[in-house]
Amino acid sequence: MSARTTELPTGTFGRRFVAFLVDSVLCSLVAGLFTYPDPPGGWSTLVFLVAYTGFTGLFGESPGLRVLGMRVEGVADGRPIGLGRALLRTLLIIIVIPVLVPSADGRRYHDKVVGSIVTRTRGA
Repeated sequence: MSARTTELPTGTFGRRFVAFLVDSVLCSLVAGLFTYPDPPGGWSTLVFLVAYTGFTGLFGESPGLRVLGMRVEGVADGRPIGLGRALLRTLLIIIVIPVLVPSADGRRYHDKVVGSIVTRTRGA
């Protein structure tokens, strides 16, 4: 475990879940713009994959994470994790199971795999 994981407050499961819901709704709305009058269906997942990967990989935060005062950063350097690691992290989020597996340091399995951590950028 690096020093960064012990000195930074991490995003709680509840905050992360609400951020995920915000991002999911936004992605469904965007997908709905392209599929109207039909429901977006699987297109929402594709929009989520592209948008979440881009936002977290390049900027360290998605709209939902920003609203909830959190960001995704590399454990080693505190910088955005880049598109490759963000893509893997997003794919793991989409399959849900890794998101539910916590560890002793507050990180989830998908964060451990890619070497990231979700930190709070402002108070609870």
